Amino acid sequence: MKVLNLQCASGHGFEGWFGSEDDFQDQLARGLLTCPLCGDAQVAKLPSAPRLNLGAPAPDGKPVAQKQEVMATPDATMQAALMKMVRHVLANTEDVGERFAEEARKIHYGETGERGIRGQASREETEALLEEGISVLPLPVPRGLKGPLQ
Repeated sequence: MKVLNLQCASGHGFEGWFGSEDDFQDQLARGLLTCPLCGDAQVAKLPSAPRLNLGAPAPDGKPVAQKQEVMATPDATMQAALMKMVRHVLANTEDVGERFAEEARKIHYGETGERGIRGQASREETEALLEEGISVLPLPVPRGLKGPLQ
């Protein structure tokens, strides 16, 4: 089993488990690998190397500690916080789909009971809602959270 550190074009880091390098390359070529945060299919394998102690021992016979350079990685804490927030929103709101702008207006103007909703709205619809004083927040939902997870 190969465990690889992967990254999408947006810089989101994640881990993938594969039976072999060929398995990874096959899934990549068929477009089966996507970022769990943004759904981007432009996935690259991050360089990694095992820690090899090839330095000569110090005169006293003890190994010499060598400084290792660490590459910058995406902030996993921020990614985890985003995923937690998205899961909370999905669990505590009603999906009204394409009717989002209409439902948001009904709630705002008291035509229907207040509740948490989520859905899709165009840029124009979002701007119109904001101009009317209706608070909305765009929240990209990772593709993996939109359907059933395996």
